[in-house]
Amino acid sequence: MRSKLAAILALSAAILLSGCGSAVEKAAAAVTGGDPLRGAAAIRRYGCGACHTIPGVSGAHGMVGPNLGGFASRMYIGGVIQNRPEHLVRWIQDPKGIDEKTAMPNLGIGAPDATDIAAYLYSLR
Repeated sequence: MRSKLAAILALSAAILLSGCGSAVEKAAAAVTGGDPLRGAAAIRRYGCGACHTIPGVSGAHGMVGPNLGGFASRMYIGGVIQNRPEHLVRWIQDPKGIDEKTAMPNLGIGAPDATDIAAYLYSLR
């Protein structure tokens, strides 16, 4: 009986926790107009993890740029521009256009992918 109760409690906790992640992803999508799941795929495709540590993205353990954990709670992007969705999309597309001294390269990321990447980063609370 105890093992059944433990299993039910564990399943209930898993369902509740998965719902929280879903709510965070929906909020990030609403703020940016992007899709966090596509954003994670774009992050892998563009190799962002070579420079950044990015929670939830396999192999993203780079130490060149900042750790992007908790990105949604930050005040600034690159230390130079207010952390707002439209600024983040611009930064992802053309970081040197915002700060010519940044080490972040222009990877030729188009607006749709940049918007999805922004959605993923805003899901990191």
